[in-house]
Formats: sequence, C-alpha cells, structure tokens
Amino acid sequence: MDALILETFRQPEELRLALEGSRLAMAAAGPEKHAPLIASVSFDSFGTMADGAGPEDVAARIAEWGADAIGVNCADGPAGVYETATRMLGPGLPVIAQPNAGLPRRVEGRFAYMATPDYFLVYARRMLKAGVRGIGGCCGTTPEHVRQMAAAARMLGASSDVSVEAGAALGAHEIREAASPVAPGVSKLSLAGKGLLGAKLARGEFVVSVEVNPPAGLSPAKALDAARMLRDGGVHVINVADGARATARMGNFALCHRIQEQLGMPALMHVTTRDRNVLGLVAHLLGCHELGLNNLVVITGDPPKMGDFPDATPVYDLDSVGLLRLVEGMNRGFDPGGKPLGAATGFLLATGAEPAAKDYAREVERLEKKRAAGAEVVMTQPVYDPDVLDRFLSDIAHLEMPVLVGLLPLASYRNAEFLHNEVPGMSVPDGIRERMRRAGNGDDARREGVTIAREMLAAVRSRVAGAYIMPPLGRYELALRVIDGIA
Repeated sequence: MDALILETFRQPEELRLALEGSRLAMAAAGPEKHAPLIASVSFDSFGTMADGAGPEDVAARIAEWGADAIGVNCADGPAGVYETATRMLGPGLPVIAQPNAGLPRRVEGRFAYMATPDYFLVYARRMLKAGVRGIGGCCGTTPEHVRQMAAAARMLGASSDVSVEAGAALGAHEIREAASPVAPGVSKLSLAGKGLLGAKLARGEFVVSVEVNPPAGLSPAKALDAARMLRDGGVHVINVADGARATARMGNFALCHRIQEQLGMPALMHVTTRDRNVLGLVAHLLGCHELGLNNLVVITGDPPKMGDFPDATPVYDLDSVGLLRLVEGMNRGFDPGGKPLGAATGFLLATGAEPAAKDYAREVERLEKKRAAGAEVVMTQPVYDPDVLDRFLSDIAHLEMPVLVGLLPLASYRNAEFLHNEVPGMSVPDGIRERMRRAGNGDDARREGVTIAREMLAAVRSRVAGAYIMPPLGRYELALRVIDGIA
C-alpha cells in the first residue's frame, strides 16, 4: 500500500476518528504496513464543512490530527475546488485537489457532467501554479480528463512529487443529497446582533408586524401613510410582501427602504424565488444589504398563473430552502459559488409555515429543513383555531425558533370563502365561516372578523413571540383594533 486516502468527509469529527482508527490499524499490522495518510474533505457550495468550518480552519485541524497530506474532493467543479484547496495551503502540508466534472445535469433523461477535459486542463495548471501538489478527479471525470491534467503537469515541468491521479475518476460515487441534521436552536445572542427586530426577539418582547403592500402604481405615499399610522398605533415592524398572489407591484425593496428611511422603524421584506434566477437573487440581496434592508422573509412565492399575468414565466431556480442556504452562506461571507464577499452580511432570516396544512407531516419536515438551512424565525399563515396552533408549536418546539402567529381579520363571509377555497396555504374552519355568514355584511362583518382575530391572539399570546397581522383589502385600521389592549 503506497498511501491511504480518507476522502469525501463532511464532518470534521468523523475525519478525526477515521485518522485515529487508521493509525491504530496500521500500528497493529506492523511497521511494514505503515503508509502516508491523506485526509480529503468535501465542502458545500458556501465553502464550509457541515459544522460551518472553512478551509483554513479545517486544514489547521487536520494538520493537528497528524495527517501526512490534506485535500479537497468531490462537492464541486474545478473552480470551487480550486478556491477551497488553495485556502488550505497554510499549514504547509501537501495539498491535493480532486474536483467533480462540475455539477450533474439531467440531459435527455440521464445525468451528465458538463465540465470538459479542456476546462480541467486550465484549472489543473492554476492549481499547480498555486502550490497544490496532487491533482485528480472525482465524480464525472473520465480518462480524458486525467490525460489533460497530466498534460498540464508536463507543461509546467512538474517534478516527481506532483501526482496526477484519477482518484474516483470513473464516477464511483453515487449522486445523492446528504440529509442535513437539524441545526441547534436559534441563539438569542445571534438575534440580538441583527437590528431592532432581532434585538426585540432576543429580549423576549412581544413583536407586532403588520403587512403593508407596495403600490400597484408609481407612488408609495398611501402605503407610507398606512405604515406611519400603524407605527403610531404601536406596531413594531412593517411586513412588505414580494408580489403577493403574483400581482405586479412596485418592488418591495423600494417601499422597505422608504419605511426605514422616513419612519425610523424596521421593515421585514419578503424575498421569493419566483421572479429571479440565482444571479438576480444574489444581486438583489447585495443591494438590500447596501441599503440596510436586513430583515428577510424567505419564501418560494405564489406561481404567476394566480396573478395579473398568468403567462409570465416563473423562474424557481431555487425553492425557499435553497434560498435560505444561499443567504445563510452570505451571512458567513461567501457567495453561492464559495467566493469570499470581503465581509459577511447580517440578514435576519424568517420563513413561512402553515400550521393547518393538509399534509401536516410534510409541513413540519420542511420547516426542519428550513431551520437546518438557516431560518431563524417562523411566521405562520393565518390561524383561526388555537388547538391547531398548539399542536404546531408543540411539534416544532425542538427547533427553538421564535414564532409570529399569522392573523387575518376577515372582512366578510365572501372573503372567508375566497380565502378558504382559492388561496393556497389558507384554511378557514367551518365554524369561523359560519360566524362570518351570520354576521352579515359591512361594518358588522368586519367587527366579527376583528373579534375572531382578537380571540385567537388572546388564546395564544403567551405561547408565541409575536403576531403577524395581514389586514384585508388594505383596511389597516383593523390591525390596530386586533391588537388593542392585547399586544
């Protein structure tokens, strides 16, 4: 045996145990069985291990654990592996790099890797020039990829201590998505450092957020007037949707900026994956960071067929879990390709959940995935039954996330029927719809809608971190009537 390679490790602690076990096995087999130990890890798209450690930290740890060489394999294509491998040169151990041939894409029903052998040649030269001592390939690489890497080594006059190897070049690794463990509970300290909203949640103050939508036209004046009235009435945060129900409106970042700039109160901005590809999302988020719009509600977004332009093309490069991972990576200082941003963003990450979901088990499981991806706060769809919310809060208690209960004061029986039957994620119980039917129309119906919302808030006030109120049809005064004397 010339060497033993321990590769594709995502958990540093597992790698430490593997190194210890390998040394013990070699010692038991006798001195003639001793061989160099090469420890190779796999980083995610943000350049971190499963515990959040970056390449420099991981390299230092592996050196302390006694590996003879360190490296990176799998996980990404040549560009990403070049970035992480060159950041592992610090401890002075030989570094190897074995990238995938890019990420697989489905082409005519089969998975194909898109990075060409010529592309590998370019990055092999860059890696060798940067000081990487061993180059090879992992998933999707072929003998032709290896030949091009060998050619790169010859072009640079590589000495005999530079190795070119196939590694797992012939695609021996399975393509699979590793299951992410649920992250620990949200730290109050981490929330405390994320603006006025994070500080309130960290202190355990009851937070009231009310949704004010951007205008369909050019002037945000009415929306700003509504936000001012709500602020003066005791509301802490203005929640601004991102084209709710796929309607065409002013970009919500503009209204959020005006709210924070003119009213001195935090805005909570929805970000959907419906309208922007990954490049657009990154650009949007970098701009929001520059404008100080650091409170985000990350959601997938309603499909265009629901809205004003049903023929509009949805993007959905990512779902809400993928976008949470992207933003959480930016909070650690990396773009989605693993490149350093020069500093870390400080986004507070909220996400949605539906306590009355028809597929309830899937909803809880998905929230666990969102938590693992970086979500810190839960904002529920409107809830009209305290028992439904109690079950939900009990089932997600292990996530230790602050919950803002969604409240939508119904405006009429027709409004209740529409929400129940035509709006995804909404469930209005039969008894509540019957109360609205008996209430009639106009002011009587709105009073009953407010009463129902107040009853719900009073019933759950002690079990949630706040309320997220969605006034119907732009009747923002109803939100103040809901919280009067309760919040």
